[in-house]
Amino acid sequence: MDKPKFYITTAIPYASSKPHFGNTYEVIMTDAYARYKRLGGYDVFFMTGTDEHGKKIEEAAAKAGVTPQQYADNITGQLRQVWDKMGASYDHFIRTTDDYHMKAVEAIFKKLYDQGDIYKSVYEGWYCTPDESFYTDSQLVDGKCPDCGREVTRAHEEAYFFKMSKYAPRLIQHIKDHPGFIQPESREKEMLNNFLLPGLQDLCVTRSTFKWGVPVPFDDKHVIYVWIDALTNYITGLGYNPDNEEQPELFRKYWPADVHIIGKDIVRFHTIYWPIILMALGLPLPEKVFGHPWFLFGQDKMSKSRGNIIYADELADIFGVDGVRWYALAEMPYGNDGSITYENVILRYNNDLANNLGNLVSRTVAMNKKYFGGVIQTPEDTGDETDAALKGKALDAVAAYRAQMDDYHIADACATVMDMLDAANKYIDLNAPWVLAKDEANKGRLGTVLYNLLETIRFAAVMITPAMPETAAKIFAQLGISGEGQDFGVLNEFGRLPSGIPNGEGQTLFMRIDGAKLLADLAAKKEAAEKEKEAAEKAAKAIEGLAKIEYDDFMKTELRTAQVIECEPVKRAKKLLKLTLDLGYEKRVVVSGIAQWYKPEDLIGKKIIVVANLKPATLCGVESNGMILASGEETVRVVFLDPETPLGERVR
Repeated sequence: MDKPKFYITTAIPYASSKPHFGNTYEVIMTDAYARYKRLGGYDVFFMTGTDEHGKKIEEAAAKAGVTPQQYADNITGQLRQVWDKMGASYDHFIRTTDDYHMKAVEAIFKKLYDQGDIYKSVYEGWYCTPDESFYTDSQLVDGKCPDCGREVTRAHEEAYFFKMSKYAPRLIQHIKDHPGFIQPESREKEMLNNFLLPGLQDLCVTRSTFKWGVPVPFDDKHVIYVWIDALTNYITGLGYNPDNEEQPELFRKYWPADVHIIGKDIVRFHTIYWPIILMALGLPLPEKVFGHPWFLFGQDKMSKSRGNIIYADELADIFGVDGVRWYALAEMPYGNDGSITYENVILRYNNDLANNLGNLVSRTVAMNKKYFGGVIQTPEDTGDETDAALKGKALDAVAAYRAQMDDYHIADACATVMDMLDAANKYIDLNAPWVLAKDEANKGRLGTVLYNLLETIRFAAVMITPAMPETAAKIFAQLGISGEGQDFGVLNEFGRLPSGIPNGEGQTLFMRIDGAKLLADLAAKKEAAEKEKEAAEKAAKAIEGLAKIEYDDFMKTELRTAQVIECEPVKRAKKLLKLTLDLGYEKRVVVSGIAQWYKPEDLIGKKIIVVANLKPATLCGVESNGMILASGEETVRVVFLDPETPLGERVR
């Protein structure tokens, strides 16, 4: 019998910088849900990827002195490293620079244009570069972007527009006819009341002020904007292309998506723009769009400028991958923002994982080895009330856990597992195996108690598999059973753990962390990093300060012609370059703060002007003997001389 299909996606993050913990939560949540559905007997297809086009990447690449493709390759590489380290079990990773995706986007745009859903006009309004969004005067909040609160710029350009208003009534009806299409429910009300019911404006779907994107197939002055380029990844990743005579099997099997997991800040794009694009293409809509909350650093949004960024991969170096995954899933509420601090991570790690789960597994396996040589005993049915209570707790926990997971209340499902483990630890205290072991007459009872504990641990291992797959595998190994086939189909009754088999070797799952020591170490590392940054900034300022001489000293300044014969970056200083100059009569080293605008190979061989009689200054460990002439502040331009200029001439 064929398994039912389940297609689940993350949003595709923008390839502009390394993802922080809040960004990484989404792939952890999606991965956990994909694993959960696999345990429930579903044929799951899990897709993630990166959005790699747009003005931000074009500008960032230019600033870094690389091509947009090189820049995107670098960031996507970093992102995939984080995703893979965090155990993301995706089936396909799509990039919007993939050739098949770009061809499909061109075909989709042309189809929509040919059927009259896209038309050419002129856009005039406000544009937020970080969010890549357009706004009218009335949509701005205090003159700034209503979504991110940052500055907006006035835009006036020729563009193509999509007729959103044409499909709005149909989308409103779809939302009303399909309760749960948008979750949580508060997001649905927001979309209806703030956007759909007041009336949709047509959507700008091309740009002409940058080139890094998919070109409009019949108008190369325009590139196809993010809403068609990025959103369509959910179907192009399955092989969809409107030019196909027949869509590929992957698309026919898995579309429509069962759920798109996205951040709450992009719900509008996924529940209004995306469904309307699908309607225009004549394709079915996804079953559900779940807009998860954000992870805040304490009570603040994570921001590099605020210095409150936490990265999941770095956190995993301290707490382990499963420790980070568990925190992310257990700490994020269903409808409200979650919070992360090192103090909170330590607390949950120690309480949930070291004290509760880890301690239960460790002492149960150890007692079974001590009292029965590690062989699982056959339980006796004596009608003991504590046995019945523990069995009932385990079976009830499975039912509650599945209901909570099905409704995307993942933190509640995590709490249900911990509640069951609490009951198992109390069961130990009530039955005191160490006391039973003192009397041979209690051997049967002792074996029953340990069996019930081991079986409860098996229940827990299955239920934590979506959140902590590596830990679950270790627990199955300690129980002496294979993790293969350990799914919800074998949790329909209590007592399926085979008896008469030996447990595996016991091992510590989670070592308790000394919170005070860890926090002190982290504070020391942060202080050292800040001092290094401050030193680099001072060095950069010092080099800038060399140019600020008094007017009376001006006539004393000696300007000489020179040629750059060697050039390299200065270690620990991103802004500085070390130039070796030939003045004809001597060679000398000069340090210059121009690394942001020039690469070493841009300067080698060029003839320049140097202030030859400045006092030496040591910058980041390099002695600088002079200063080269350049103009500008936001963009610095070195003064280059005619290649025929003799070396060492005085500039007058």
